[in-house]
Amino acid sequence: MFSHICVGTNDFRRAEAFYTAVFDVLGHPLRFRDPDHAAAAWQPKGAERPLFFLTRPFDGSPAVPGNGPMTALLAGSRAEVDRCHAVALASGGTCEGPPGLRAHYHPDYYGAYVRDPDGNKLCVCCHRAE
Repeated sequence: MFSHICVGTNDFRRAEAFYTAVFDVLGHPLRFRDPDHAAAAWQPKGAERPLFFLTRPFDGSPAVPGNGPMTALLAGSRAEVDRCHAVALASGGTCEGPPGLRAHYHPDYYGAYVRDPDGNKLCVCCHRAE
């Protein structure tokens, strides 16, 4: 469904460290990195798409998070959700909802919510029964 998702940053090095930690837990390798243009992208292992793209805004204006937009990343297990939440907080993120079941979504939905260092909302979730 998606080709890529792009989030903006005002501090590329800080944001890159944050997302590197999260994607390391999920097993998504770095596809490219261009520090001269403050850009990097990760992808699922063994796939060309989708890409998660991090960059300074192309128009040169400051990156600002939206009210409502959120990127949700799929984890393979609840333990991965827990680890992602922990590394996100250790890498400068802020908690928007600790890991746990959210049965009001569906009986097996297990998710955690954080804001990255630029304020972009991120969810890591697992839909499997465990």
